Formats: sequence, C-alpha cells, structure tokens
Amino acid sequence: MSASLAERPVCPDVLDADVTAPAPGALRPGAFGNAVGLSCRECGHLEQLGPHYACPECFGPLEVAYEFPAITREQIEAGPRNIWRYQALLPVPTDITESPNTEPGFTRLLRADNLAAALGLARLWVKDDSTNPTHSFKDRVVACALSAARELGATTFACPSTGNLANAVAAAGARAGIKTVVFIPSNLEHPKQVNSAVYTEQLVAVNGTYDDVNRLASEIAGEEEGWAFVNVNVRPFYAEGSKTLGYEIAEQLGWRLPDQVVIPVASGSQLTKVDKAFQELIALGLVEAKPYRIFGAQATGCSPVSAAFKDGHDVVRPVKPDTIAKSLAIGNPADGPYVLDICRRTGGAVEDITDEEVREGIILLARTEGIFTETAGGTTVGVLKKLVETGQLDTELETVVINTGMGLKTLDAVSDRVGPAAVIEPSYAAFAATGIS
Repeated sequence: MSASLAERPVCPDVLDADVTAPAPGALRPGAFGNAVGLSCRECGHLEQLGPHYACPECFGPLEVAYEFPAITREQIEAGPRNIWRYQALLPVPTDITESPNTEPGFTRLLRADNLAAALGLARLWVKDDSTNPTHSFKDRVVACALSAARELGATTFACPSTGNLANAVAAAGARAGIKTVVFIPSNLEHPKQVNSAVYTEQLVAVNGTYDDVNRLASEIAGEEEGWAFVNVNVRPFYAEGSKTLGYEIAEQLGWRLPDQVVIPVASGSQLTKVDKAFQELIALGLVEAKPYRIFGAQATGCSPVSAAFKDGHDVVRPVKPDTIAKSLAIGNPADGPYVLDICRRTGGAVEDITDEEVREGIILLARTEGIFTETAGGTTVGVLKKLVETGQLDTELETVVINTGMGLKTLDAVSDRVGPAAVIEPSYAAFAATGIS
C-alpha cells in the first residue's frame, strides 16, 4: 500500500539534491520501518529510499511506499501517547522512541458543543494541535523528517517556512543536537520569528514571499552537501507525519471515521495526508469503511485551490499572497491538484473567506470553546461557518474541524478587535455605572 501524497517538485533541476545520499544497502536494517521505497504518484516508478522527492522518470512527486504488517488496535493503544504509537505506519525505525525528539502528537479532540450550537451543527469536534511542543501541527511532520535526516547522515537540519515549520524545525534540531538553519519571509509575524530565533541562531529572513523562500531553499539543497531540508529533499518522509492527525481523530472517536472534516489548506499536504490516513485505516481493518467528506479552507487573499475548485478546474493557477493568514500564504500549492481530487471524490468542497472573517473565526472559537487559535484556525472556523450558511456542509452529520496552531503566535490579527469593556475607578459605583451584570 502506498502512503500519502508527496508534493510536486519546485525545481526539477535539483530533483536529486544531496543530503550526502548513502549508497544502496548502506542504510541500517529497518532504518525506515516498514517503508520499502519511494513511489511516483504520477507514473508509479519505484525509487530506492533516500533523499529524493521527484521522480527521475517524469518529475512527478514521490511518496513513501510500504508493506504494512498485520496490526491491531490493541498494539497501537499500548504505544506511547504521541505519534510514535503509530510507528508501524510511518517511515521511521522501530527504536524511534530512543532518539531525542520533541515527542509530538496525541493532542486533544474536544467536543465543541458551544460552537456547534452557535453554528447550528448537531455534533462538532475540534482537533486541537495547538498543544504540541511548539504549539502547531508542524511538530508532527518535523519529527518524521528529523528521523529521516538522522538515518541519511545529514549534518544540517533546515527548512523554508511561513512560521510554524521554522519553530518546529529549530526546536527539534536543538533537542536532537543537530545544527539547524531556518528560512522565513522577512514580513513574517514577529512572534513567530521570536519563536524560531529563541531555538536557533541561524534564522534567515528573506525579502520575498514564501514561494521565493522555497525556491531559494531548493537551490541551496542542490548546492550544499549534508543539508536535510525537511520540505524539499526529505519531503516524502516529512509529509507522512500529517497522517497521524487522521489516525488520532479515528482512534479518539473510538476507532471510527467522522462524517465530515474541515482542514486548512496551504500547500495542501495536510489535507491529502488525512485522507490517506483514513484510507490506510480502512485497508488495515482498523476502522469500518464508510463515506466521509473532506473540506478545504483558505483565506481569500491566497485562495488558488478554492478558486480552481469553484471554476471546475483541475489545474491550480498560482497567485501572489495577500492575507493576514500567513501560515496559509502559499501562492503555488504543490498538492493543490490532489486537494481538488480528494474534495471532489469525497463530496466535499474548498472554500475561502476574507481576512475580516478570519478574525471573526478566531474570536468565535475563543469565546465559545476557550481555544485561542492562530489565523489558520480562524480561517478554518470561518470557512466552517460559511459552509453551514451556504448549505455545502450537512449540519446533521458529525464534523471535525482541525485547529493547527496557537493564537499567541498571531496576536496582531485580533489585537485591535479585543480589549477592556470598560476602564473604571476602583469603586462599586464606578462598576455599577458600566451596566455590566
């Protein structure tokens, strides 16, 4: 069985960017667990396991291919309360828990009755990944990428990032004792810059969009030996970490799939991996097969996948991002076409909302469920609201919405929308005059 979709290459001329690739047979036995190779998503060509992310035959994206053993729910439940409970389903060695890492995952799945009532939904859950070590879902994918980097002998752990990934890479590198270098757009939210710089001295701010930063990273990966760029030359391994979101949702629901899931879309990889996780669980007999619908959420200022979905296109046209939801501001999303395929196949949709609606989504989630989300989560909650209002989402079906990060990273988004209801003197008379009761 193949694993989740990997992303399309940014620069085919660096498709074999080195991490100092080991010779065939040089990997230690079981270095990538039950993974058996890298399979091309487009033509099916099978490449050996290594620091490759583009097919040498057609330049299509590579994904990890597996031969899964029989596995039971009980075996998984006996594992650690982090993503390594799913070790057998990931491209990591059996001794992964012995290597220093941030141990992300198994975050809370909260029954969101207050938000459900506000939106008119029968049953709603929030998968809250803001409680990961660096307060975003990126800790999951980075943990898998770090394992691959170690096995491939990398000396530098690096990434281009819109913020959360930089935080996760810098922290994981510090924990593992490996040199880290992270690249970000220079206009990134200040708290996210601080959250990276506190873990590493090698924070590089680039004048340009995320897509510019990503192109630069691809060039560096092609020139520098020993560099493992988590979302470039070890991307197939990195991307597998997002599957654990899907695994956890199913397990926390009592080993069953939800009816509907709303997921933010930046590159689109997370959405494709959640779908892949559901498919793997069905194939392994760990959950009962059932229909489910997947919805993608974007901010209007960077909504190329939403635009393609609405126009009925199969190709995603790149855009220049202009939105406060910077963690979703990828104008040329590599997995965009696959997001379209999945949302159409499952009967879902891809929708977008304005920046003002993003802010409203942040406040709505905070004031109904006590969860302070960043702009990506505000986008997802806002899109959930729009899907209900436009009749695209069935309000009677059980729904899960994914919160990917912590709101303390994007305070500026709502800082001018909230504040004291009143400023008074320290007397009862002054309080009574406010009318608050």
